Formats: sequence, C-alpha cells, structure tokens
Amino acid sequence: MPAKCRVGVCGFDPMLVKGYVKTGFRALWWHIPDEIYEEFKVKPNDNISGKILKVYAGKTGQATHEPNETFHWKFSRESGLAVLLPPEIITKYELTEFHFLELVIDTINEQPVYPGEEKMSTKWWPEDKMKLGFTLDYIPA
Repeated sequence: MPAKCRVGVCGFDPMLVKGYVKTGFRALWWHIPDEIYEEFKVKPNDNISGKILKVYAGKTGQATHEPNETFHWKFSRESGLAVLLPPEIITKYELTEFHFLELVIDTINEQPVYPGEEKMSTKWWPEDKMKLGFTLDYIPA
C-alpha cells in the first residue's frame, strides 16, 4: 500500500457548497501531505489517484461511510497542495468542511507513490481530534 493519510476536508460553508456543486465550481478540497508534495514536485492541475477508505463526520468523530472506492481527481489550478473534490463525491457522501477523509494515495500523474511500501503520512489526523466543537450540516443541492 503506497501512502495512507487521514485529512481534514477544507472549503466553504454548506450553503455556498450547495451553490458551487450545482455550478460545478470547486467547493471542497483537501491538502496532500507535504512529503508527497515535495518528493513528487506536484504542480497545479496535476492528477492524483487512490482509494477513499473512510469518511468521518466532524460532528461525531465517527465513520459515516467506508466506501473503499477508487478515485481519480485533479489538483487545483492554483496549487499543487490542494486536491479538489468533485461535486458527485460531495453529494454522494454529503461532505462539508466538517468532515475527514481516510485515503490511500496510489499515483501522482500516473507515477506510483511508494510502490511496494506502506507509509503512513505525517498528516494523519488523530482520532481524538476528529470530533469538532462546531459543525454545520450538509445542505442537499
């Protein structure tokens, strides 16, 4: 397994996300681990592939979904640090900026990430910090 990470979802409040999902504009994203960014020299608009293992709600700190679903996403056009979440993923898992994703990163621009190894990211969000003091619920589009 290449790089495993648990990241916080970043983005706008749920009302804006609702509008952005309808227009296809970027609404939510997450940041790749610094070590991968530096090692793979990630650039804006690059591609990333892997697998979504779990989705956690910041309201409870508990897993809401365990999809084990592959993904093929793009980095933002401004930064090689931010990976954009497609609208269909946002609506499928009812994501807000108050969620966390547990992921495996397999490739960056079709280049394998740590083939034959299993590396835990330095950006592994700790379980005891996944229950947030303030959250807003997902607003269906």
